[in-house]
Amino acid sequence: MNLVERAKNIIISPKTEWDAIANEEANIQQIIVSYVIPLAFLSALASFIGYGLIGVPFLGASINWGIAQALIVIFTAILSVFIAAFVVDALAPSFGSQKSLGRAVQLIAYSMTPTWIGGIFNIYPPLSIIGVLFSLYGLYLLYMGLAPLMKTAEDKKVGYLLVSIVVLIVVYIVLGIIISAIIMGIFGLSMLEAIMKNY
Repeated sequence: MNLVERAKNIIISPKTEWDAIANEEANIQQIIVSYVIPLAFLSALASFIGYGLIGVPFLGASINWGIAQALIVIFTAILSVFIAAFVVDALAPSFGSQKSLGRAVQLIAYSMTPTWIGGIFNIYPPLSIIGVLFSLYGLYLLYMGLAPLMKTAEDKKVGYLLVSIVVLIVVYIVLGIIISAIIMGIFGLSMLEAIMKNY
C-alpha cells in the first residue's frame, strides 16, 4: 500500500478505492504503522510549526505549545482509530453488518484521511478552521465505505452512519480533552490557554 496513492485515491475516487480496500487483508498493525502514524505525524508537524514557531495572533508562539499540540494530534489520532473502530465493530450486528475489527479499523482509518490532511492548515493556527471543514468530507467517506467493508445493506447505511458519527464525535472530543489535560499538565500548560489558542 502506497500512502500517497491511498490518500489521494480515497479522497478523489472513494468508491473505487473502497472496493480495492475491501479486497485487501485487514492488517491492523500495517494500517496504523504505515498509514495512520505518517499522516498524523504530518498533521502534528504542522501543529508544531503553527503553535511552536509561528504562533497565534495576540497570544504568540511557544515551543512547549508546539510540542504539546503535536503530541496531542498523534496520540488522539492513534487512540481514536482504535476506540472508534472497536465501537463501530461492536455496533455492526445491530445494523445487519459484518463484524470484523480489522475492517472497522480500515473504515475508520481511511475515513479520517481528510482530518489528518486538513491538519496541515494548523501550520497557521487561524486557518485551522479550514482543516476542520475539510475533515467533514471524512463523513462522506465513512458512508461510502460501509457497504464494501462492513457489508452494510443500503437501507441500514444511514442509521449505521449516524450512530457511527455520534461515536466518532464523542470519542474524538473525550480523547482530545483527556490527552490534552495529560500532555498540558506534563508541560505545565493550562487548558484555558489551550482553548484560547485553539479558538
